[in-house]
Formats: sequence, structure tokens, C-alpha cells
Amino acid sequence: MEHIKKMKILIANHSGPIPVQKYGGTERVIWGLGKELAKLGHEVTYLTPKGSSCEFAKIIIYNPDVDLNEQIPNDIDVVHFNFIPNVKIKKPYLTTMHGNPSDDGDIDSNTVFISKNQAKRNGSTVFVYNGLDWNDYPSVDLSLNRSGLNFLGKSSLKVKNVFGAAKIALKTKSKLHVIGGERWSFRNLKRGFKYTLNPNIIFHGMVDNTEKINIIKRTKALIFPVLWHEPFGLAIIENMYAGCAVFGTKNGALEELITPEVGFTGNSTTEIANAVKSFDYNPKRCHDYAVKNFNSEVMTKSYLQLYKKVISGESLHTKPPKYINSENTIPKFN
Repeated sequence: MEHIKKMKILIANHSGPIPVQKYGGTERVIWGLGKELAKLGHEVTYLTPKGSSCEFAKIIIYNPDVDLNEQIPNDIDVVHFNFIPNVKIKKPYLTTMHGNPSDDGDIDSNTVFISKNQAKRNGSTVFVYNGLDWNDYPSVDLSLNRSGLNFLGKSSLKVKNVFGAAKIALKTKSKLHVIGGERWSFRNLKRGFKYTLNPNIIFHGMVDNTEKINIIKRTKALIFPVLWHEPFGLAIIENMYAGCAVFGTKNGALEELITPEVGFTGNSTTEIANAVKSFDYNPKRCHDYAVKNFNSEVMTKSYLQLYKKVISGESLHTKPPKYINSENTIPKFN
């Protein structure tokens, strides 16, 4: 077995405390990453907001008013940022780009993207798929009778297209369970009054991890008709873990994540609705696909190779990635 040099790794994130209780995609990813690194014998420290706690790693409370370099311990070997640093970092580091970059700034040479599509859209080939620690999720009975569909995401975000999901569900004469949004929000009433009042569209609001899985494991599929280039989409792999197929648009990373065996991608309501009605559902196949390909162990091994590279003084790119405006390539959804 190859000897692995133990590293002191700082994982930095400023969007929310860990461990996450309800919504918090990045927080779930870095939690699994840190746990796997600790299992391998590396010394992990988190730089995260107030309210964080952890048994397997040290916690430093992130202070937005203090220079980032002053918050990095002297003995750290590499810093893994999950946001864009606002100062020049003195230690070896890399930054995971969890969202889509804006067109008004440079992209750092040590940026890691989270899907092949996202990397390509920024002139790069460097990416690591998100992975989750499935041991943190409730076990799923894949033999349960399933009915209806689900939508998982912030329904207030127009690009997530909750009302497109509702339209597809009603075309298939299915109930739609909306997880991550409230029925009576102003935006919902303004943008989708007829769907908001429909008794077959059931809003569950923000729920914790256990309740989320308990809802989706009784549905047949996730409807995910996003209207932007989705960088990855944790809702996709969480649903697959729960035994759900996934139906979405062809935007962003969806085509590379959703194979024909576990779902379908298309760019019209009718096309997706027809696929929902005719699909060969196999909960075990979806579950096994997510567990095998999108787990925190696979993700961590990929990041370790990149840590070694930046510690040795190499850049992850020979020339910096560059934002390529590809929003005009998104097909109209109808």
C-alpha cells in the first residue's frame, strides 16, 4: 500500500454552520469530506460560522471582519476554500466553485469545479463530483409502494422552476410533494396561483434530513426542470439514494448525472411528462447508482490528489479558467 503523508487540512466555508440540520448543500458536502479525511488519518480543521460543532475535527469560528490569512493556523498544509477568498492567500490552497461564477471577475487558477459541464463552461477540465456521506442519511426500504412525484429545492428561486414541475406532475395526473418551499409565500401566489391552490400540489416547507428522506422515499421520482445551468444538484443524488428516478431538463450537469437507467432529460413539459408515464422504475438501481458514484469517499480521494498538487507548488490550471457566457444556450422550456 502506498504510504500516504498525513496532512493538516483547513476546510473553510462561510455560508452556514456545521453539521447542517435542514437546508445546506455545501455544508453536507464538506462534512462528509472532513469525516473521510479524518478516517484516513489527516488532521482536519474547519473554519466555519458560529454555531458549528464537530467531534472528528477542530473548529475555528469564521470572522468576516478579520483577514482570512490571520484565521489560518500556521501549521496548516493546505486550505480548501468553499467560497472565493477576498485576499491573496499565503498558504497552499484550492477553491471549490459551488455555484456559477459571475462574468465580472477573474477565476482563480486553483479553482475546482463540481461537474464536467460546469468546468467546460469555464474553460476548464478540473472537476470533482460532489459526494455525500450516506451513513448520515436514514436507511431506505426500497420495496415500499411508491406514488406521486417530488420537487426538492428552494421553490422561491425562479431558476429551480417549481411551477414547471407542477405542470409536469399534473400532466401525468400525479401528486407533487414540494420540499423546500411554502405554499403561501408572496412569490408563489404571484407566479403560480393556480398551482399553489391545487390540492394535488403539496407543500412541505423546509424539513430536516430525516423527514426529507421519509417524504421522497414514498414517491417515484424527482421532477427537476431547472431553467439555468445547474452546476451539480444535490437534490438529484439524494433522490436517487432514496430510490427515486430523476426527470429534468438538459441544462448544466443534468445530462451527465442522469443516465437513461436512472432517469430522463428533456426540454419540454410534454416530453418529460411522457417519460414519467413510460419509465421503467427500479428503486434499487437508482439507489445503487448514487451510493457507488456520489459518496464522500470517492470525492475525498479525488481532492487528496489536488491537495498534493497545490502543496507541491503546482497550479491546477496552466492558465486561469475564464467565464464563458452560456446562458443564451439554455433552450426555452415550455
